[in-house]
Amino acid sequence: MAYKRTEVAIERIIASCDGNMRGALEALMLVNEHLEAELSRLYAFMSIDESGEVAFETLH
Repeated sequence: MAYKRTEVAIERIIASCDGNMRGALEALMLVNEHLEAELSRLYAFMSIDESGEVAFETLH
């Protein structure tokens, strides 16, 4: 079932780039860069306290 969803997602991505595989790959790489940057920002706001619990710093 997951295989079918993956195949459908791949076909949609390629179709959204007018069948251009290079364009689809570039789009996916840009999305990945964005997600990595977002994850880095989230890690920057997290810290581990002395009990081993994750504590989030406020943005203000």
